Amino acid sequence: MTQINYQFTEDFARQMDAEDPLRSFRDKFLFPQVNGQEAIYFCGNSLGLQPKSVRSYLHKELENWANLGVDGHFHGEDAWYHIRQKSKPALADIVGAHTHEVVAMNNLSSNLHFLMVSFYRPTKERFKIIVEAGAFPSDMYMLETQVKFHGLNPDEVIVELKPREGEHLLRTEDIIAEIERQGESLALVNMAGLQYYSGQLFDMQAITAAAHAVGAYAGFDLAHAVGNAPLKLHEWEVDFATWCSYKYMNSGPGNISGIFVHERFADRPDLPRFGGWWGHDEAQRFLMEKGFVPMHGADGWQVSNTNVLALAAHQASLDIFEEAGMDRLRSKSELLTGYLEYLIEQISGKSGILEIITPKNPQERGCQLSLHIHRGGKAVFDEWYSQGVVGDWRNPNVIRLAPTPLYNSFLDVFRFGLILEQSLKKFA
Repeated sequence: MTQINYQFTEDFARQMDAEDPLRSFRDKFLFPQVNGQEAIYFCGNSLGLQPKSVRSYLHKELENWANLGVDGHFHGEDAWYHIRQKSKPALADIVGAHTHEVVAMNNLSSNLHFLMVSFYRPTKERFKIIVEAGAFPSDMYMLETQVKFHGLNPDEVIVELKPREGEHLLRTEDIIAEIERQGESLALVNMAGLQYYSGQLFDMQAITAAAHAVGAYAGFDLAHAVGNAPLKLHEWEVDFATWCSYKYMNSGPGNISGIFVHERFADRPDLPRFGGWWGHDEAQRFLMEKGFVPMHGADGWQVSNTNVLALAAHQASLDIFEEAGMDRLRSKSELLTGYLEYLIEQISGKSGILEIITPKNPQERGCQLSLHIHRGGKAVFDEWYSQGVVGDWRNPNVIRLAPTPLYNSFLDVFRFGLILEQSLKKFA
C-alpha cells in the first residue's frame, strides 16, 4: 500500500481526487439525495448504486423480447440460451477463478442450500460444521435447517467461533486451532469471507488448507468480499463459494447471485446435487429425456433457466468492473478507506464516543469500517443521516461505513469528516 501523509483539508481531498485514475467512474453511477442534496453514500456494503448504463442494458433485452419473442433464446445478439456465458470472464476475474468454475444463478441463500447438498454429507463420525459466531442471519438459518434436514441437532453439530474475551475479531490461529481440534469429526468449514458486522477479512487460504488437512471441505459466503477484496479462489483451493451481486457489484436490489465450484469437482457426476434442466448436459437438454447428466464445471449446479433481465442489469456493472480492473480498485480502496480511518481517529481522538472495530491492517479488511458506538447509540447514526451520510446501523451498536472505490471520492470522505466533527460536539 502506498504511504500517504493524510490531511484533514479540502485541498488535500481535492488533490487526491484529481490524481485518482478511477475518478471518471463516479460519473457512471446515480446518487440518491438526502434532504435535497446528493448523499455521501457509504452503503455499498448493503446496496450498491445504480449504474447509469443499466437502463440501456435492460432496454436491449426488452427490445429482444418484443421483437423476437421466443426466438430470442436462439437468435439475435447474446441469444438467451447461452447468455450466462457473457458474465463468466468478469466473474472469474473478480473471484480469481477459471471461467468454468463460476456461473451466475439464483440468489445467495438458495445457492448455499444447493451447494450444501453436495458438500455437507454428514456421517456418524464426520458431521461437525464450523462457522463464525454472529454470522449473517441467513447463513445461520441455512445451517440450522440443513442440519435438521439430516436429522441432527444443530447444538451438537454447529461449532461457533467467538473472538477472545475483550476482542472484536477472530484470530486466524484460533480458527485453525479449532479446525484441528475438531479433526476427523469436522465435515465442513462454512464461514463468511468477510464478516458483515466487524468487516474482518478472513484468511481463506489458510482456513481452506487447515480444513483440507483434517479431511473437511471449505466453503465461503462472499457477500461482503466479492467486488471488494482481492480473491483467488482457485489458487486457494477453496471447494465452493457463493455471493450476491447487489452490494459492491451494483447489480440491483435482490439481484442474481453467483457460485464458484473448484475445477476438481468439474466432472463429478457422482457428487450428489439437486438437478434441474439448466444444469443438464446442454447438448442433450432439448431431447427431454430422463437421466440427469450434469454439465462441466459450475454450470452443472444450475437448476433453472437464466433470469435474462436480472443478468442484463448484472452485466452492466460487470462491464464497469472489467474496465476499472480489480487491482486498480483495490489500490484506491486501500487509500480511500485509509483516509476515512485517519479522519475518524484524528477527529474522535480520545472522546470515547466511537471505536473502529475493523482490522487496522489493510490486508485484513475491505473498504468497510465498522464503528462501535459507545455513547449516543442510534442517535449518532440518525444525526449523520440528517446531514446526508448514508451508512447503515446494525444492532446493537455498530455503524458501518463503506467508501466504495468505484464511485466514492476523497471529497466524500472529507465532507463526512466535517459532519463527524460537528456531531462529536453534540454527543460529547
